[in-house]
This record gives sequence, structure tokens and C-alpha cells, in this order.
Amino acid sequence: MINAVITGIGGFVPEDKLTNDDLAKIVDTNDEWIMSRVGIKERRVLKDGKAMSYMAIRAVNNLIEKTGIDRESVEGIICATSTGDYHFPPTSSIISFQTGCRNAFAFDVQAACSGFIYLLETAANFIRTGRYKRIIAVAGDMMTAITNYTDRTTCPLFGDGCGAILLEPTTESVGVLDSILRTDGSGLPFLHMKAGGSAKMPSYETVDNHEHTVYQDGKVVFKRAVTEMADVASEIVERNGLRKENIDWIVPHQANYRIIDAAARRLEVPIEKVMVNIQRYGNTSSGSIPLCLWEWEPKLKKGDNLILAAFGAGFTWGATYLKWGYDGSNT
Repeated sequence: MINAVITGIGGFVPEDKLTNDDLAKIVDTNDEWIMSRVGIKERRVLKDGKAMSYMAIRAVNNLIEKTGIDRESVEGIICATSTGDYHFPPTSSIISFQTGCRNAFAFDVQAACSGFIYLLETAANFIRTGRYKRIIAVAGDMMTAITNYTDRTTCPLFGDGCGAILLEPTTESVGVLDSILRTDGSGLPFLHMKAGGSAKMPSYETVDNHEHTVYQDGKVVFKRAVTEMADVASEIVERNGLRKENIDWIVPHQANYRIIDAAARRLEVPIEKVMVNIQRYGNTSSGSIPLCLWEWEPKLKKGDNLILAAFGAGFTWGATYLKWGYDGSNT
């Protein structure tokens, strides 16, 4: 049976940082307030008129340079983002052209902060068909482009970043072994962008009212995220006959440290086995899980059991059971 395995990973975060002290000069907040509620110390910001594709191109180039693959051997590039350069064309088409992957088909997927979980299963299925040998899945967001810096409740949350993975076929018992994807469309009122789509077209009024930025009912989203991320992670662990002793790493979406801690406690996994970089990058939406894998790659060993979990607007959420395919220390 053909399965899809991650054989390489790349990433990119901008150099510029926005600290809590910097935010305190913009809006009524402080370091203690932010750290106690979400656990974020600083976040990266893409400046100088650059867009999401700028980060994605660099993440893909990093991946290709590390793996040494021929760019023209890449058969598909799929991008998960909520902050694409344009409504159309797909950002993936810009990425494929600018990285020299001229033979790759390209399209985007959008599942908000759960984007990488949905992307990973989608890309893996192209490999499982047996028709494709090399698919690059890239996920990231330029969240600072849609952040309202007059809203003290949401502006501390978001940062910019992007990760990319290479998926190839294997007959070994490694790779993307199982996924659970869930959606509850009743979550629309609690987390969305009010204007900019066909439901509410852009106007002077929508711009003046900051309706092209993230709107969130924090209490509702927090409660659902804690419940759903923990539940779906627990479900995929039980479905695959895993025990807490078998889990090498939990890789959660980096939305809020309290949500991450709650999911780890539910699985009875020590925090030392949980990938956490929210304090340095904030919530990079679909980019958060691949950025964790990119950072922790040197610590990953072939055969490690990873549980990935995310929750985002839609409401969308899900979990993936991933068995790592190579020794990261050798890259």
C-alpha cells in the first residue's frame, strides 16, 4: 500500500519583531496582561509592502535547498492560507513560478487556522493515488495584514510566518497514517472577517470601521477550541490504539498557551513533549504547525509518533496521526 511521508521541511519567519512592549505603545495593554492570557511575548511582522507569497517562496526554497531535489520534478504545489496575495489568482501559482517549479499544478485551500491539517490530508491523498511522486504543501499567513491594532483583545495574538513540507510515496509504515477533519458552520458569527467578500463588498464605511480585519468573540472561541482540540486529539489517539507512552510529540496549533496546555493535560502528555513556540511567533494561523515541525526537525527521529491538532474559524478543526519518516539530525 502506498502512503505519503514527509521527506523534508522548510520554513521562513520575517526578521522584524513586534514585542509586547511595542504593542503597549500602540494600544492599552502590557506584557503581563498578554502573557497571562495567551502566553505570547513577541511576534514576527512582514514589512516593506511584501505579501504572503514572499514568505512562502522562501520557505519552499529553503525546503528545496535542504532536500536537493530537482525543482522541475515537483508535480504539485498546494498552499493553505487565509491571507493570499490576491482573491485570485491562487497564491500557489505565484509560488510555483517564482520557485522554478514549472511542472507543478497549483491550487490553494482555505480552512483558517486548521489549514495545515486539511492541507496535509489533501496533499497526502495525491501521493496515495500512485499517480504523483512529489507534492509540496506550503502553509502560512500574513496575519498582521488583517489585524486591527486598535483592538486590544485581538492585536496581541497574531504574527507572520510560513512552513513547507515535501511529500513523497513510501511502502513503509511511516507518514500520514490517519486524519480526522471536522467542521461546524454555526461558528461563523464568532470568528470571521466582516467585509471584503461577496457577502459585504468593500466600501469607505467598511474600511473606516476596520471590517477588513479579524473579528473574534474570544470567550466563545476559547471554549470551543479547548474542547474540540482536546477531543479530536484524544479520538485519533484512541482510534489508532496509541497510549500516552507511545506519543513522542504533540504538535498543536499555536493559538493560546492555555489551549495548548489543556490539550496536553487531556492526553496526559508532559509539556516537554509538546511543541510550543507561541511565545516567540504568536498565532501564525495555518503556518503554526509546520513552523513547529521546521524548528523541531533536528530532534525528530524516524518512527516518532506525532499528534497534530488545530482549531480555527469556520469552525474547522482536526487532528492527524503522523509517523515521522527520517532522522532530522541528519539534515
